[in-house]
Amino acid sequence: MSSPPAPALSFLALGDSYTIGEGVAEAGRWPVQLATALREEGIALADPRIIATTGWTTDELAWGIDGAEPLGEWDFVTLLIGVNNQYRGRSATDYRGDFEALLQRAIRYARGRGDRVLVLSIPDWGVTPFVKTTKATPQTIATELDAFNAAAQVVCEAHGVTFVDITPVSRERGAEPEMLAEDGLHPSAAMYTLWTALALPAARALLQR
Repeated sequence: MSSPPAPALSFLALGDSYTIGEGVAEAGRWPVQLATALREEGIALADPRIIATTGWTTDELAWGIDGAEPLGEWDFVTLLIGVNNQYRGRSATDYRGDFEALLQRAIRYARGRGDRVLVLSIPDWGVTPFVKTTKATPQTIATELDAFNAAAQVVCEAHGVTFVDITPVSRERGAEPEMLAEDGLHPSAAMYTLWTALALPAARALLQR
C-alpha cells in the first residue's frame, strides 16, 4: 500500500491591502497565487490564512494579529506592510522599529525559523493614477518608499529573513491599466502575478530547507 500524502505545509500571510488583494478575486491575491504556483511545482503548501485589511499601518496590523490570537505555529509566513505608514506621513525611522517588532512576531510564528519567513517590499503607488487625487508628488513618494524599503531590508538581513524586492516592477508596470484594480490605486491580479513570479524562487528555496 502507498503511504498517505504528507499534510500540506501551513501558510500565514500578514499585511494590508496588498496582501488581502483589495479589488481582486480571492484567487488573484498574491499569497494565494504563490501557494498555487508552489503546489504546481510539487510543494504541498496550503492556501494561506490571511491577516490583512486595507488601510492598515504597522500598529494596526499588530492589533489585528493580537485579535487573531492564538495563532500557533506555521510552516511559512509572509509579511508585506508599511505603505499606509508612508501615506500617513510617518517616518522611516519609526517604521523600522515597528517593522522589526512585526518581523520578530512572524519569526516566532514560523517556529523561530527566520529562514521560513518571506518579506516583500512596499510597491510604489506614486506611479498610479490615484496620485493625482493627492497632494503628494511621485518623486516624494518614491524617495520615501525607498527609505522605508531600505530600512526593512536591513532589518530582514539582521534576522536572516529573505527580502524580495517587487518595487521595481511596480514602478515599471504599475501605471498600465491592466495592472490596476478598478480604483486606479491597488494592483490587479495581473500585477500580483508579476509579484508571485519574483517571490516564487525564494519561497521554493525556503520551503525546500
